[in-house]
Amino acid sequence: MVNAVKVFKKTAPNGKVTAYLSRRDFVDHITHTSPVDGVVVVDHDYLRGRRVFARVAVTYRYGREEDEVMGLHFSKELELVNTEVAPHAGDVQMTDVQERLIKKLGANAYPISVTLPQNAPCSVSLDSGNEATSQPLGVIYDLKLYVADRKEERPHKRNSVSFAVRKVQFAPIEPSNRQPQTLVSKSFTLSPGKLNLEVTLERDVYFHGQNIDARLSINNVSKKTVKNMKAEVVQHVEVTMTNTHFSRVVASLESREGCPITPGCNLTKNFSLNPVASVNKRRFGIALDGQMKDQDANLASSTIVAEGKNVNDALGIIVSYSLRVKLNCGAIGGDLTADLPFKLMHPDPASSKGSLRKMQSTDNIEFEEFARLRRGQ
Repeated sequence: MVNAVKVFKKTAPNGKVTAYLSRRDFVDHITHTSPVDGVVVVDHDYLRGRRVFARVAVTYRYGREEDEVMGLHFSKELELVNTEVAPHAGDVQMTDVQERLIKKLGANAYPISVTLPQNAPCSVSLDSGNEATSQPLGVIYDLKLYVADRKEERPHKRNSVSFAVRKVQFAPIEPSNRQPQTLVSKSFTLSPGKLNLEVTLERDVYFHGQNIDARLSINNVSKKTVKNMKAEVVQHVEVTMTNTHFSRVVASLESREGCPITPGCNLTKNFSLNPVASVNKRRFGIALDGQMKDQDANLASSTIVAEGKNVNDALGIIVSYSLRVKLNCGAIGGDLTADLPFKLMHPDPASSKGSLRKMQSTDNIEFEEFARLRRGQ
């Protein structure tokens, strides 16, 4: 079976500038960020002394565009990168795909490589709950290639090419041996004894689409009776621009199996939850992976930082997850609640080295025209 390397292609409206990207993701490896690389094709006769620049801007939208009145804006745009990529781009360490593209496209092709600052925020979009909203909320990146005399010039639409790109994080390649576990107890006024709840997860990191399998151990040495139990996967979101914190339940399960748990009884129970974006559509505040056009969205991945650093110091939108278990002891007894944090992420594609080598060994290149993608064809 022959595998083709997918390359994203887009041409400027005047047809003079064409860009090819082998990927549209800046991958944050905690210690460094992998660049977005590709090839730009531009005719020497069209340049006439001008140069091709690459500009990466991040838009941080924390409010709906429809609510902007009397000069009030709920968005900030920052230019993170603006550098020359052709014809004098300096030394570029070319990848295998770039070498084959330049060989295929001829003398007017130049390799490009764009890198983000290490502290740039990850791409996250917040569901506005309304399909009619024109601009998505969250952190959105845009890569623009344009022709100009100086990089300070404003890009013209006719000779520029724009790509929707993302900054993403993947789960560490080396698996963690940590097994999250928590033990909580509750005593009752004017009633002896305690109600004990222990919650254990199989591992610390789960991948999108996987079931979250948990184990409950309940030890009731109080005088109260547990009437039912409820388990939830909770998504916690912090918007650093406005210092706003909120939480959303993305999966839940309620059970009376084994209940009532009377005084002096014990119960051990296993259950499974599957948090996915498809059952949380059009819910305001749900954080999604920075969604590029024409792709299905996932729930936003957990934000991770280097060892020794505090995740609260990260920029942009910080996302975390926890498993919340509640035991209901009635109107008078109240609830016993346990929260157990875990990480929900995508696996690192670099971990499948065999398939990557197989893909790079072929000379086939498959081009995807952006105009066709945008029309949904």
